[in-house]
Amino acid sequence: MSDITAAPIAGGFKLPGLGDLGAIFKRGDLALAFGVLIILVVLILPLPPLLLDFALAISIVFSVLILMTALFIHTPLEFSSFPTILLISTMLRLALNLASTRLILARGHEGTDAAGHVIEAFGNFVMAGNFVIGIIVFTILVIVNFVVITKGSGRIAEVAARFHLDAMPGKQMAIDADLSAGLIDEGEARRRRKTLEDEGGFFGAMDGASKFVRGDAIAGLLVVFVNVIGGMIIGIAQQGMSFADAARTYTLLTVGDGLVTQVPALIVSTAAGLLVSKAGVTGAADKALLAQLSGYPKALGMSSGVMLVMSLLPGIPMLPFLLLGGGAGALAYFIAKRTRVQIANEARKVEAAAKVEPADEPISTALKIDDLKIEIGYALLPLVNSPDGSDRLTEQIKALRRSLAVEMGFVMPAVRILDNVQLEANTYVIKIKEVDAGSGRIWPGQYMVMDPAGAQVNLPGTHTSEPTFGLPATWVDAGLKEEGTLKGYTVVDAATVLSTHLTELLKANMSELLSYGEVQKLLKEIPKEQGELLKDLAPALITVSGIQRVLQILLAERVSVRDLSSILEGIADALAFSRNPVTIAEHVRARLSRQICAQYTSQAGYLPLIALSAKWEQNFAESIVGQGDDRSLAMQPSRLSEFITLVRERFEAAAREGEAPVLVTSAGIRPFVRGIVERFRAQTSVLAQSEIHPRARLKTVGSI
Repeated sequence: MSDITAAPIAGGFKLPGLGDLGAIFKRGDLALAFGVLIILVVLILPLPPLLLDFALAISIVFSVLILMTALFIHTPLEFSSFPTILLISTMLRLALNLASTRLILARGHEGTDAAGHVIEAFGNFVMAGNFVIGIIVFTILVIVNFVVITKGSGRIAEVAARFHLDAMPGKQMAIDADLSAGLIDEGEARRRRKTLEDEGGFFGAMDGASKFVRGDAIAGLLVVFVNVIGGMIIGIAQQGMSFADAARTYTLLTVGDGLVTQVPALIVSTAAGLLVSKAGVTGAADKALLAQLSGYPKALGMSSGVMLVMSLLPGIPMLPFLLLGGGAGALAYFIAKRTRVQIANEARKVEAAAKVEPADEPISTALKIDDLKIEIGYALLPLVNSPDGSDRLTEQIKALRRSLAVEMGFVMPAVRILDNVQLEANTYVIKIKEVDAGSGRIWPGQYMVMDPAGAQVNLPGTHTSEPTFGLPATWVDAGLKEEGTLKGYTVVDAATVLSTHLTELLKANMSELLSYGEVQKLLKEIPKEQGELLKDLAPALITVSGIQRVLQILLAERVSVRDLSSILEGIADALAFSRNPVTIAEHVRARLSRQICAQYTSQAGYLPLIALSAKWEQNFAESIVGQGDDRSLAMQPSRLSEFITLVRERFEAAAREGEAPVLVTSAGIRPFVRGIVERFRAQTSVLAQSEIHPRARLKTVGSI
């Protein structure tokens, strides 16, 4: 007979025919699969009483572990695997139920230890020699588990899943709004979305998992009925036992088996109830419950009074109610005293902090600047912190940043709003990189009324000028809003006036706000298909700073950089003949001809334009001096003055006809013409002939 040896190796013991068991149990997936297979095997093959005792002990300990975990976790998502664990524990109990049933029916006539000592001990302890008591206790446990805990937990899980799914779109919009406002970064937004998805999946799974426990309780009742009836039939008819002996033996075994199964089921049901009811509680259950129950000493005091009064009622035992009432009253007194001490300590700390001179901030903090900042007078604070809780200005700024991101292609920096006591009450100042960019005066609660024709409004109020475009306007009371609307005037509130002013200032200074860091973010988010092109361009042919300069030139003329892929392709083409950012930007503009023409197309579907005559084309071409990237314009001042006058006249005449045309020149002189026009008509766009898309519908409304 050969010797069988077990040689220890790294990771476990090598056993003949079994292989490396240690390696199997080190793999969590294999161990779980092995455990589930064992449960399925128990459903089929008979289990010896000794192994059944061991398995029942594992079931009880496993259920206690689940309950303790549900008590100590801080959020339900920390135990997101609970539905899976609930299924496994339910299958384990059902398998053990079937194994014990097989032993009870097959060997019940041998004595009360036929199904193991655990079932015998539970039966003797609960029944106390009377099988009727055992049946009643078992029935009560099943009712508590099935009717109270399981049903309540299932209802909570169902409602939580329904309300969470209904609220998910609103929560996702709130995350997007915070991201657009700059309150959170992309990583935090991604984490919140993942948490939101996990919560939806968890509560949905809990709604279905609660049916496991419900089915387990029903199965327990059926198993008890089958064991008692079937056992007595087998004992009396096949084994020759008397009715009394059969009833006592099989009832003890059946009730013991039911209790061993129902106690873990009751524990797991309690854990499920704690988990689904913990949805709105943060922190461990003991700390959260104690903190909330002890937070109101008045409630404890009232409870104490009720118990003391009940102790004086005739026939009521005085001692228990008196002790509980006195204990609750003492606890309420000490909690109230502790609360007063804490409040006093907090007040002293605040007072001491107010007396202590603030520490000198590092000089380096003075170097930090805000990209965008709005300073407001004290009378404008309701626009930010309105009494009804609706921060209208803040919401408009969030919407503004989102619309500019869609329109221009990059997210604007967050806007910081501060109150400044040195300003007049109704005055605001918009600063870009700590430099005043615009200011105005508005009146919260009133409305600004303007005549679209530019005339003075015929309504009583405070006559002023609109801060964005300088048009005549009048601030009127809210009661005159409807009258102004009926007269065809434009009526806007104070927050809209400020946000409109901010919008125009942002568009006029957009190139300054496109920082190096923002360009890096844009380049990181380009599609993967364009990633190879970017690798070929930067840093071998052009630096990120060079790309930033090209994008700034485009934004300075309000050209969207959202189509970054086409812009990079245009840069790649232009680098073959120039390294000058201005020349590269001109080439990119030709690439974006469809976008640029669509931007200035009128509602009627055509592109209104004013053409530059051949005479002025020649004058500009002859006035350009230098070669290559060093070219500059050297035109006589008198000619420049004449050109400026003509441009003003033509565009004002077009405006009177309801047109908003663009000025079209040849590609070679376009940058120089734009450099002159932007000094007196910044809103006028100058397009090169190469930037007119072939399919654009054109309408010439004049010439210069």
